[in-house]
Amino acid sequence: MYLRRYPVLFTLLAATRRWPTLRLGRTVLVHDPDAYLDALTRIPLDRLAAGTVGGTAHRLGTDGLLFDQEGPVHRQARRALADGLGPTGVRRVRPVWTELLRRRLAPLADGGSVDLVPVVAELAGATTAALLGVTAEPTALAAAARRVAATAAAEQLPGPRPPGRARAARTAVADLAALLDVPPDRLGLAGMLTVAAVNTTVAGIPRAVAWCADDRLWDRAGSPDSRDVLVDELLRVTAPSPVLPRVAGAAVPTTARLGQRAGTAAGCPVRSGDRLLLVARHAAGAHHGDPDCAAPAPARTARLVFGAGAHACPGARLARAQLADTLAALAPYRPVVVSARADGRAALPGWARLVIRAGA
Repeated sequence: MYLRRYPVLFTLLAATRRWPTLRLGRTVLVHDPDAYLDALTRIPLDRLAAGTVGGTAHRLGTDGLLFDQEGPVHRQARRALADGLGPTGVRRVRPVWTELLRRRLAPLADGGSVDLVPVVAELAGATTAALLGVTAEPTALAAAARRVAATAAAEQLPGPRPPGRARAARTAVADLAALLDVPPDRLGLAGMLTVAAVNTTVAGIPRAVAWCADDRLWDRAGSPDSRDVLVDELLRVTAPSPVLPRVAGAAVPTTARLGQRAGTAAGCPVRSGDRLLLVARHAAGAHHGDPDCAAPAPARTARLVFGAGAHACPGARLARAQLADTLAALAPYRPVVVSARADGRAALPGWARLVIRAGA
């Protein structure tokens, strides 16, 4: 699946994962959990640099997408998101996705099959619309958010940009803005939340379900005593956002010059302008072992897939709740995977099709 979407990148990451950090020219690969934490909490980041999410959002003309904010504005936006995605916010929107799961998974009870990918896309779109209080049709909202992410990811890839790529990205942003009823240059938190929530959900939940089916973990999924541990373990090994691309900023921005020392990542010097590839799935130990509810990874390690410090994902609680409820809804059917096809166009590695049916 990883190789289907980014064959060169993930071949390189797999070949270099035995090194905690590795410098290749001006790019620093970060695999080690301590180095990963250093990069996110101790090294200043250039949030507008080319090839980063914030830089791409800024170049496309969007404003205030959290990814391209700094200082007090960034902290204020994160607090606003944390309030909406906290326990009260999750309780408020939970009935939206639980009812959708009940309805869309009903064919399993009659021996039918279900393609989980469009179900999860609708779930993500409906949840996001409820969080934002908008009336956009859920599947259309999810499709627009996925196009924005896919075109933005293409913008971040190195090398020459084919004609029309930038135009396609701007069109995708405009389509999403129209659904959210805001000007394209004022997508703000609504746009950021929609793109992030939809794409991580559509990438993460089907992969976690497929792992559950392959490893026959439905007893664990069906038990309230083990389900939360299983959720953390599945998120650790699937890592919906497996790599975080960042660029190091300067320790003192007002006097910065490219190449000045910005800090260290587990002893590896990092200079201003260095590109950082933070491998979340390796930092969380996804390559070391399968999900293990009897001996799970420490929460501090498992939850590195959601970032850390000021760069931790504010939607982590929502993501865990959605996966837990999806597993609980599926567990009575003990589903097996009938067919699957990797998605070669999505921003994040995932399935384009994952058809399941009730097992024995």
